[in-house]
Amino acid sequence: MNDNSKVLIGLLAGLAAGAALGLLLAPEKGTDTRDRLSQSLKDLGDSIKDKAADEINNLANLKDKVVSSVKSKINHEADAYADETEHA
Repeated sequence: MNDNSKVLIGLLAGLAAGAALGLLLAPEKGTDTRDRLSQSLKDLGDSIKDKAADEINNLANLKDKVVSSVKSKINHEADAYADETEHA
């Protein structure tokens, strides 16, 4: 499990624990508490979506770098092979 997964799991566990304690100890009306909890969950969802989009972009960039590197190595080897066949 990578560090990002551990952070996400910890964040979700902390959110759940905080929500449970908040509901038990809240001095507010139930509707206000539910509204705040709903907004917190929406914010968390937005945060997770943003993080996922960032990670997808990072993976896409990594893929592009790997493809470019492999193509460069293939071209280099093809050129070396062509040089060898010309001199043979």
